[in-house]
Amino acid sequence: MPDLDSISILTLWTAIAVYAGSFIAYAFDLARRSSATTAAVESPVLVAAGAADARGAGSAASGTGAATSGKGAKPRFIFARIGTALAILGWLFHLTATLTRGFAAGRVPWANLYEFAMIGTLLIMAVYLVMLTRIDLRYLGTFISGLVVVLLGAAAANFYVAVTPLVDPLKSVWLVIHVFVASLSTALLALAFALSVMQLMQSRRERRVAEGVENAGPGFLRTLPNTVRLENMAYHFTVVGFIFWTFTLIAGAIWAQDAWGRYWGFDVKETWTFIIWVLYAGYIHARATRGWRGNPSAWLSIVGFTAVIFNFAIVNVFFKGLHAYSGLS
Repeated sequence: MPDLDSISILTLWTAIAVYAGSFIAYAFDLARRSSATTAAVESPVLVAAGAADARGAGSAASGTGAATSGKGAKPRFIFARIGTALAILGWLFHLTATLTRGFAAGRVPWANLYEFAMIGTLLIMAVYLVMLTRIDLRYLGTFISGLVVVLLGAAAANFYVAVTPLVDPLKSVWLVIHVFVASLSTALLALAFALSVMQLMQSRRERRVAEGVENAGPGFLRTLPNTVRLENMAYHFTVVGFIFWTFTLIAGAIWAQDAWGRYWGFDVKETWTFIIWVLYAGYIHARATRGWRGNPSAWLSIVGFTAVIFNFAIVNVFFKGLHAYSGLS
């Protein structure tokens, strides 16, 4: 009979496969949006839907299947719904894998890089799905599901380690607080990153449309909110994520005092966490006081999240220090 860790592994790979199906469905959704908006010139209904999204409504043609034909209301963009349903199913498998890993270890599953990846990607998808109940962000589905597939797949294939007892510095309640808050912050910053990428694409399309270029950029961009709306949403997600990242630094310092008798020691992981904080603080400050709007703010957001990924995938694996808990030999 397989043990709990074996069940966790099997369930995790099932989650990855379902997430991959979600990614494909969301990709088909973007393709269908593009083909549907090709007929916008001839179709007053689609023109009206595109105009509504350009004002930031993000409703009529944003993946809800609201675009209609002349024969009456007929959902066209069903792939977004399929992608979301698969994302929810994948998340349930993902949650089951995380819980069974925790039960197998007899502790919170946050002791090594493999387990960090499980928790981090679980929260990224959870935040995305929760936000869907408030805002239609299904046009980000390909980014979010694709990011989770890549990170979770890489962790399962390369970072897996057998269940081991916690090392002494990790036997602290601050482990739970510090890692959970850091993962939640990463989830919010991931959404801001995806919105910033879409903002750059939409900005280029709007600029070319203003220059009189027809069919400027992928057609699905016509069903998205305009650049101002995308930028504002990215900024709001970043501000909340930055608050959590600030608390991550504070909780980490308290944990360091408890574990090693000092609040700050310029360990490589500590340094990179602070660098990320500075990047996002600069983004918020520049946008609020220097008037950095539009593409410059989007690029700052992208650079900040690139540093987050570097911190997770490179610093954790290739740099040695007091935070070297990857579990890899």
